[in-house]
Amino acid sequence: MLQNIIDNLKNQGIEPDLAQSNLIEELNNTSPKNNTFINKIKKNKPSFKSFYLWGDVGRGKTVILKSFIKNLDLKVIDFHYIDFMQSIHNELSSLSGKKNPLDHIAKSLSKKSEVIFIDEFQVEDIADAMIVGNLLNQLIERNVFLYITSNAHPNELYKDGLQRKKFQDSMKLFQKHARVYELDGDKDYRTRNIVNFNNYTKNKIYKDSEIASLIETNYQNVDFKIKTFQVNDRVFSCKAKCNNFLWLSFYNFFNEPNGNKDFIKISENVDWIFISEFRHCDDETADIMRRFISFIDICYRDQTKIKFFFNDIDYENLYSGVKLKILWERCCSRLIEMQTKEYLI
Repeated sequence: MLQNIIDNLKNQGIEPDLAQSNLIEELNNTSPKNNTFINKIKKNKPSFKSFYLWGDVGRGKTVILKSFIKNLDLKVIDFHYIDFMQSIHNELSSLSGKKNPLDHIAKSLSKKSEVIFIDEFQVEDIADAMIVGNLLNQLIERNVFLYITSNAHPNELYKDGLQRKKFQDSMKLFQKHARVYELDGDKDYRTRNIVNFNNYTKNKIYKDSEIASLIETNYQNVDFKIKTFQVNDRVFSCKAKCNNFLWLSFYNFFNEPNGNKDFIKISENVDWIFISEFRHCDDETADIMRRFISFIDICYRDQTKIKFFFNDIDYENLYSGVKLKILWERCCSRLIEMQTKEYLI
């Protein structure tokens, strides 16, 4: 099993570092190893019935866990956290009026699975906070092994949230049965892969399929069918999105009535932004360029990572008008810096 995981990582351009190798070893030591897992739990009563993996973005958490779980001869259900909670809320709605609806949900999930994987675990909403900890504990009681990834330690989740103590109490109980493990490697493999994807060759045209392939290599839960996203209760267009990633069309997005408040929110909530479908602008399309300049100003201030796919357009000549000449010169200087490894890494 260990070699299978290492081979899968190498196929994705990742040579496991010491932190990742230690994680793989730890996963193997705490594994529900075969299809007699439920009986093993009942007989041996292992100390851990869940594995909670946390650490900075781009360290390989999702890739390693998915590679590991793929080798388990068990019934597995795979969720992104947002999809997981959406399905739970839908179930709760359908069970309206029934006593202890979470019991019904936990029972249903335990019949369908022996292992549940939840990626990018995050708790920001009170409705989720009042549900998810209790549900995790009920699943553990029903001998479902949980694998969870997150960017934060359980104690750091739902900070400053309403009724946080109730959530903390349920997560403290969860931690009694969970191996909480920090992947503390110093290499951001996602950033390395994206930065090293050279798109600055003059006249090189990158097809959407090539960009999508780069995204799929580095993000596990991107839905390419979703073409809109919501910011500040408003809906805008996109080419793809997931929890901490956004792919925008320059011409479509900056042609929409968005502004600084929207840009600030985007910059605060995404790890990487891809921008493609650039078109030359002049004073007749100055509004598009004005929004783009404001967007770059905010992202530059926040050190937001952006991958630009200018293709056959020379970005220094993206704008040829006079109305925004001074603003554009400053923006152009920032674009140059934002494409360097020093800025991105």
